[in-house]
Amino acid sequence: MKTLAQLKEILDREAALMCVPSFVDADPVQFPRRFSRLQDVEIVSFLAATIAWGNRKMICNNCEKILGIMGNDPHQYVLEGAYEDLDDGKNLHRTFFARNFKYTMRGLRNIYRNHQSLNDFAAHHHVGDDETPAWRLVAHMQQEFAAANGGQLDSRTLPSHLENTALKRINMMLRWLVRDDGIVDMGVWNAIKPSQLFIPLDVHVGNTARSLGLTVRRANDMKTVIEITDALRQMRPHDPIYYDYALFGVGINKIK
Repeated sequence: MKTLAQLKEILDREAALMCVPSFVDADPVQFPRRFSRLQDVEIVSFLAATIAWGNRKMICNNCEKILGIMGNDPHQYVLEGAYEDLDDGKNLHRTFFARNFKYTMRGLRNIYRNHQSLNDFAAHHHVGDDETPAWRLVAHMQQEFAAANGGQLDSRTLPSHLENTALKRINMMLRWLVRDDGIVDMGVWNAIKPSQLFIPLDVHVGNTARSLGLTVRRANDMKTVIEITDALRQMRPHDPIYYDYALFGVGINKIK
């Protein structure tokens, strides 16, 4: 079992190797970084994170396709509602279709009609006052999205079962929007602090965290997210999710 100091040394080293400008080139974060207007950054961050499962090259290709559909003017596209003309069956990414995209657009339009930005929406609902702000944000977004879609929920867009879900995609989106490292993450939000972020947990990150002794839980669920993040906060209280780069980048056989 490694000591806390030894773990911190490993994670600091690995994160420094990954959190570099070249990381952006092959990652979905490149797409929101193209924009300067806050609303555009938020919309593209949400969409890029929504389809961020599977092969990274495919994810990036399909992000490019979606931006093309939006005429590279995301906020205006959301407000104008041209997406209603899309064929519901048009495939956009794996099991994410135009019907899911339209659901998303309607929900976002509902929010932007009443709030200047998604950051303002989060602040309005005091998301930053919650112990698990990401989950509170999604709960309020679900209400808005359902209201814009005849009361229906769509798990392709926002996860259901908030009491259990790891919320990987939303936690990744929030890393982009909240952290400001001047390298990869953009730091355009103030409704949530970097210290309040949670690890974007997938199978690889979970296995790496277990191999390091950051969790003993086998399930990749909300409790595991909290356990891993609490361990990371011991090493970097003000910015624990910096270590997402380390857990993403390091392989189990590479840990020494």
